[in-house]
Amino acid sequence: MSKGFTFICGEDDFLVSNEGKRVFAELTEGVEDDLSKEVIDGRAGKADEVVQVISSFLAGAQTLSLFGEKKTVWLKDVTFLGDGKVGSAKDTVNELERLKEFLEKMDPESVNVLITASPVDRRRSFFKWLEKNSKFQFLKGGSAQDLGAHIKRELEPMGAEISQEALMLLAEKVAGNARLGVSEAVKLATYAREGDHARIEESHVKEMVPDPMEGDFFESTDLFFSQDLQGTLDSLDRYFFLNTEARPLLASFQSRNRVLIQARTLLDGGEIRLGYRGVDKNELQRAADKYLQHYGGSKVKSGLNVFTQNPWYLGKIAQQADGLKLRQLVDFQIEFVGTFLELVNNANSHREVMRNLVLRCLG
Repeated sequence: MSKGFTFICGEDDFLVSNEGKRVFAELTEGVEDDLSKEVIDGRAGKADEVVQVISSFLAGAQTLSLFGEKKTVWLKDVTFLGDGKVGSAKDTVNELERLKEFLEKMDPESVNVLITASPVDRRRSFFKWLEKNSKFQFLKGGSAQDLGAHIKRELEPMGAEISQEALMLLAEKVAGNARLGVSEAVKLATYAREGDHARIEESHVKEMVPDPMEGDFFESTDLFFSQDLQGTLDSLDRYFFLNTEARPLLASFQSRNRVLIQARTLLDGGEIRLGYRGVDKNELQRAADKYLQHYGGSKVKSGLNVFTQNPWYLGKIAQQADGLKLRQLVDFQIEFVGTFLELVNNANSHREVMRNLVLRCLG
């Protein structure tokens, strides 16, 4: 029997989904009829949901295109092939047998079938059958080498490359998280681009990618200074799901606010301007020549010194907080100081203290 369908699985759901997206694009290249392309959500939290997923997939795969084009059906993000209660349930086992019967008899000339799944239990008979009878890919994850291969593949269509030193540092900073690693690499490629080509160096990673200890705070800080009240409150819920101590988060708010106060002062005074690529490097240098003396002449990178910030990063956070006036930023800083004192005196209610801070500032 010819291997008439594609099965992609692995340890990291993001890598699997990303590779599935690439293969689906290849299979549907040149297909203009949207009815000839169908994506079925394969996520199921209960056995009866597995029945619904398989039924939807079979209905899609057996319904041919109205315009004679070869149909492509992607059963995406399957979650019931792992070692769990849903995967072991009798109804699930029966549905997988129904799926297997269809895959054995399907005509690959009339329909393309793509299945992506994570996690998977490689001991199960259905998995072993898939491995033997499909165009099979198992994507490893976790190691710097595996992550590096996926990052390079993502950068290639962008005309971008990354040095080995930068790749190793990036993998370390994102702690092997594939989703974060690929996302940061794409942003770095945009930052490092010169003309039609971009090369990411270790210095770019050092400048633009936060250290692991900072990563938990970036989401809340970005949302706060974007004045997204509900988004910030939701991010606090996610933060305090894993953390109880608020002072590191408050320190992140204060650090960003200090830089913004300085940047807003320079912007309002006409010393610098915001452009498409951030703050103009030459303008920032001219302002530094005038005012660096007030910082003791130090050029060591510090959140206390706006002139040591990367111009692109400075422009990014300044644009993000563009609607905030200098007076508001100063008021924020006063609130932060008061909140710190409140945290010291309310050791058991850090979450509530931070929510109240956000409501006072953004509500």
